[in-house]
Amino acid sequence: MVSYLSRIISVLALVLLLLSCNKNVEDSSELWKNAQTSGEIISRSGTVFSSAQNKELAMTDAENRLRSGGGLLGKKAGISFGANEGNNTVSSIGMPINPYLWKGSLETIGFMPLSSADPFGGIIITDWYSDGQTINERCKINIFIKGLELKTSNLRVNTFCQSFENNRWIDLPTSASQSAQLENAILNKAKRIKLAKN
Repeated sequence: MVSYLSRIISVLALVLLLLSCNKNVEDSSELWKNAQTSGEIISRSGTVFSSAQNKELAMTDAENRLRSGGGLLGKKAGISFGANEGNNTVSSIGMPINPYLWKGSLETIGFMPLSSADPFGGIIITDWYSDGQTINERCKINIFIKGLELKTSNLRVNTFCQSFENNRWIDLPTSASQSAQLENAILNKAKRIKLAKN
């Protein structure tokens, strides 16, 4: 009798276990609907890019849309091809900054190592750089670009230099003229790039 009762309890436990497993399978169907495959991510995001034409661009835009709740730059972002800002025609994909200033900046400081470059925030930060002649001095540059127009007010450059003395790096006074010279060099480079494209 005890053996028979233990068998019934074992069978009931097995049935309950199977039923609970079955319930988990049904609950996981929602997870399968939201699968993290690249095709599912792209289709859920509402991206305007076709994955058939450029899957990498579509995937990047899709991830940004799902993360930010909108397009590349948030809910109101879009694509502008040939947007006219005053007399300056700008072709960009969601970039809120002038592409000529961006490219001119990168080309002007191309000899320096980059620490970070964010085209959507318009920020370029170099790492410390020392030329071969003055090894006891080093400089770094921060460049900030804002706006779509190719003009001086949309560009700001900060330069920082240090000197190595007594086994440590000491900050040197900042030079406004150095920053202004670099801004002029970037603006001239950006204008040449724009003229070459036209």
